[in-house]
Amino acid sequence: MSAPAPVTPEQRERLLRLATRASVATALLLIVGKTVAWLMTGSVSVLASLVDSVMDALASLVNLVAVRVSLAPPDAEHRFGHGKAEALAGLGQATFIAGSALFLCLQAVDRLLRPQPLTDIGVGAAVIVFAIVATAVLLAIQRHVIRRTGSTAIRADALHYLTDLATNASILLALGLGHFGYDGLDPLFALGIAVYILKSAWEIGAEAVSLLMDHELPAETKQRIVELAREQHGVLGVHDLRTRQSGHTIFVQLHLELADSLPLAVAHAIGDAVESAIENEFPGAEILIHQDPVSAVAQERRRMLAHQMGERAGR
Repeated sequence: MSAPAPVTPEQRERLLRLATRASVATALLLIVGKTVAWLMTGSVSVLASLVDSVMDALASLVNLVAVRVSLAPPDAEHRFGHGKAEALAGLGQATFIAGSALFLCLQAVDRLLRPQPLTDIGVGAAVIVFAIVATAVLLAIQRHVIRRTGSTAIRADALHYLTDLATNASILLALGLGHFGYDGLDPLFALGIAVYILKSAWEIGAEAVSLLMDHELPAETKQRIVELAREQHGVLGVHDLRTRQSGHTIFVQLHLELADSLPLAVAHAIGDAVESAIENEFPGAEILIHQDPVSAVAQERRRMLAHQMGERAGR
């Protein structure tokens, strides 16, 4: 499958708004349906799914605000833009999800200690089937948006709903077993759901922290940036590559090694060519390039090598 075509800032904004609004609408719809199902069945597994949907709704609302903030252009107080609002939203979502998982654990343990029979299982099962269908539709929308935009916030939100598919399937199984008299398995399924949700919270939180700490881009992305730079006529080498990501914007800093005799205007033109090549493959990237004469680079490398050899001799 070919890679999706780059999106313009306007297209990205429309896609992100579509995904966040669809997420909020779906979460609110599922809350209503699962509340009815829980009140009619008394199933702690359905309660687990209801609590998860409430957390999803809160997280989706956070996403809605975060995406709106992240799309704001740079201003005098935020010269690098507002992209990290997405990572902050992801961190907030991880907290919401972990809290819901701990609540579910408490409810499941209470039900294990004080068992209660399930009622109106058919109604509960019908609501859960509806939840599975609605979640699948939302995931299809989110995956399209993620594929086109690479949004961290939407990816985190989609992870919620992906866990929903698994939890709702397990709830159907728990209700089915309850229909045949195995009510005691219902809280055990709820505990399993809670553990799965905690795992999701850890993954979302780890990714958000990575972005907030300006973690380097993947090795293959960095290698591609170096290749693009070296492909330009006049570039003799590349060093001191630094990368990070803030929201949908990637930041690239690198040093080009150029011939000593190049006029300043020619060196500037080579830098522009490198910048254009990188931006064509990574639309919207913020790129900072420093041109070094190759003789100065060689001299610095010799100095560093001599320093390292001196340290080793002194040990």
